[in-house]
Amino acid sequence: MAGGSRYYQFMLRPVAPDLWVTERPQRLLGIEMGTRMTVVRLVDGGLLVHSPVQLDEVTRRDLDGLGPVRAVVAPNRYHHLHVSAYFAAYPEGRVFGAPGLPEKRRDLPFHAVLSDEAPPLWAGQLHQLVFRALPVLNEVVFWHPPTRTLITTDLVSNIRHAEGLPARMFFWLDGTLGRFNASRMWRLLVRDRAAARVAIDRLLLWDFDRVVLAHGDILETGGRQAMRSSFAWL
Repeated sequence: MAGGSRYYQFMLRPVAPDLWVTERPQRLLGIEMGTRMTVVRLVDGGLLVHSPVQLDEVTRRDLDGLGPVRAVVAPNRYHHLHVSAYFAAYPEGRVFGAPGLPEKRRDLPFHAVLSDEAPPLWAGQLHQLVFRALPVLNEVVFWHPPTRTLITTDLVSNIRHAEGLPARMFFWLDGTLGRFNASRMWRLLVRDRAAARVAIDRLLLWDFDRVVLAHGDILETGGRQAMRSSFAWL
């Protein structure tokens, strides 16, 4: 997905029953990374919006066509830039943030902080795990059992396209160019490798095949083995 606007699909599109995604451009240090939002339909017909992108006219129309927004999730300490627009647009929805986000974004009145236990709104429908060994992210990873899908944000990337030498060099140095992998930077920032290993082992107990992530192409199959290989260094 990274590298050029032709890879972005602005309309919400289905990837599995009750599961949709949309992409938008996003730059980091001048490098086009791209980003992805995931939408899950809950059993009551409401929507959980994960890692929200800009709430433009297209996104608002598509969401309203799928159902009422019940939850907006900022799943780590970086994916929060567009949350405020969803506060205003969906006052009946509840907004959840990763640990540490309420302190970072004191302007946003989060309804709750995410933990390893799913809140009642989606308990039994989505499972979740806080990757606490990487506190710079405090990423919350989700598992959607009905579609055997793991929903992540920055924990792994799958950069298949990168336009321009600076972008290719950046992703190559990061260990994510042309492959599904965890960023090399995360290896340097993990505080407790033993705790990280415990978290990954717990995650690998989940029965998933697909991996939806924020940066790069969705991995449609082989997700558990890909995750296992990406964290074999622990």
